[in-house]
Amino acid sequence: MTKRRRRSTTRGSSDLKIIPLGGLGEFGLNCMVVEYGSEAVVIDAGLLFPEPEQLGVDYVIPDFSYLFETPEKVRAILLTHGHEDHIGALPYLLRKISAPVFGTAMTLGLVNERLKERGLDISDRSHTIRPPHQETIGNFTIHFLRVNHSIPGAVALAIDTPEGTVLHTGDFKVDLTPVDGKVFDFQGFAEAGKRGILALLSDSTNVERSGHTPSESLVSQGFEPIFQRTRERILITTFASHIHRIQQILNLAARHGRKVCLIGRSLQGNAQVAASRGYLTLPRGVICQTRDLRRLPPGEVVLLVTGSQGEPMSALSRIALDNHRDVKLRAGDLVILSAREIPGNERAISRMVDHLLRRGAEVIMDRKSTLHTSGHASQEELKTMLRLCNPKHFIPIHGDYRHLARHAELVAAAGHPRDRIFLAGDGDVISFGGGKGRITGKIPVGRVFIDAGLDPVDEVVIRDRRHISEDGILMAVVAINRQSGELQGDAEIVSRGLSIPLDLEEVYRSARAIVRKTIEESSPEERADWGVIRAKIQTDLKRYCRRQLKRHPMILPVIMEV
Repeated sequence: MTKRRRRSTTRGSSDLKIIPLGGLGEFGLNCMVVEYGSEAVVIDAGLLFPEPEQLGVDYVIPDFSYLFETPEKVRAILLTHGHEDHIGALPYLLRKISAPVFGTAMTLGLVNERLKERGLDISDRSHTIRPPHQETIGNFTIHFLRVNHSIPGAVALAIDTPEGTVLHTGDFKVDLTPVDGKVFDFQGFAEAGKRGILALLSDSTNVERSGHTPSESLVSQGFEPIFQRTRERILITTFASHIHRIQQILNLAARHGRKVCLIGRSLQGNAQVAASRGYLTLPRGVICQTRDLRRLPPGEVVLLVTGSQGEPMSALSRIALDNHRDVKLRAGDLVILSAREIPGNERAISRMVDHLLRRGAEVIMDRKSTLHTSGHASQEELKTMLRLCNPKHFIPIHGDYRHLARHAELVAAAGHPRDRIFLAGDGDVISFGGGKGRITGKIPVGRVFIDAGLDPVDEVVIRDRRHISEDGILMAVVAINRQSGELQGDAEIVSRGLSIPLDLEEVYRSARAIVRKTIEESSPEERADWGVIRAKIQTDLKRYCRRQLKRHPMILPVIMEV
């Protein structure tokens, strides 16, 4: 496998370049640039949900600086599907990039809802495609090919360039019996393979799973006996974007004489988008409202709720704590978690399940049965994709480094030349010229923290929040006479979140004495410079906290003139 070579890369070369801005080495932040000469197309613009230590951050997006340097170079934004890790960063990208946006009706429907929340409207430059579809944009001819995934309207992209064809699978699996009847486009992929694929960029999410990923239609078979035997209310939680799962639950409820109530704003919004665009069929009379729940017998109700990952403010978490306005859990209610645990959410899910059980509910968390199946290809499907495309070069995408490395090994074991497999990372510039590929350099990439709207948050802010969360704050409010530079009374000491082995009042007395001594021992010139006196107070209080308290709180001196 080709090792990375890092040297500076220049714009304007006629070579074809593939540059990942995110999505290689993490799950999320998916964004890829395909560039030829003075033109480029961008594939997806996804976000990443913050880690627990990234305090106060709403979400994380790729650093788009490379695109913002020459925004006119971007000729189009191509969306593979509507999951947040592929479209969530669009509001930030579209503030500075005015290129047209291409996607299926489902994808653009979800995009428009997200943009409305940010006060953005791209109706004049959004283009709805129905695969199979072909679009020529400058030097690029894009073939949109249907794939199966856990959300409707997912596509792969075969991009013809003057140097050759780049095929980006997006997130995919091969489902021979899909819920909506829209099968994987074997013919389109085979035709692209016959034309010749210069480089295949393939989803690595499920590369560690052997065999084939089960069909989504099997989930209905897993639910059927549960609906048959259950006489109480059924509460089901799944991902709000999993329209195929929602469709199967609606169909089951209709067959078994139950009404379905959708609980959770994201679930209701996604269902509305899907239904309005023909991706979700609502059986007649099956949908009910929360106001109808009191009059309906428990055996005639299904509650489809958000909160499969134990999110604190989600519908199911609030129901589990008897804190939901419209739904009260009853002893005997059956709760089904029809979703995989996203790594990092295990504790939150476990706590939520504990609350459900304490209130007498029965909980099914079947990680191995057919109550849930993945939307990503397992090893045999990845091999199928490789055989269909027969690419000259291979680039694994979407996943942690171990997933990319495992995918590279899988492809090498299938007989693909190792020197044509690029185990790349975010920012690597993969160049193709004369039919040959190589990693020619690296551009600056990174992550941008977004807090409250579209406002970026500096790394130093995150570090300060982490510092405060671990050690607390000690604030010293000091009044100094403007004319004499003398301290007026004792400093006022305030703390928050400070855990100490001593009596707090004793700490305050010591801190006041330290501040007085610091000011009294300072020269008149130092007292006249608020920046200097503030730094001296901060240094002396830090020393006291470190030596006497064995703590490292954030020290905030506040100087007031009187």
